[in-house]
Amino acid sequence: AILFSFSDSNKSLTAQQKKDTKTNRAFLVGTHIGKQAKQKGIAKVVFDRGGYKYHGRVKAVAEGARKAGLLF
Repeated sequence: AILFSFSDSNKSLTAQQKKDTKTNRAFLVGTHIGKQAKQKGIAKVVFDRGGYKYHGRVKAVAEGARKAGLLF
């Protein structure tokens, strides 16, 4: 079941944020996901990187979610 979702093409991002680098946008997606999870009462999550190495955009999403307060 999907509880919530967020994308870098979401309307809540400003035009300037949409012009940012892909890694910076991934970090923003992570922070928004973290905020949404906290609002729904979710504090701990499991981060499945789907076989991708933990660097670049994958790492940026995780760091953004951690900054928003999620525990992995």
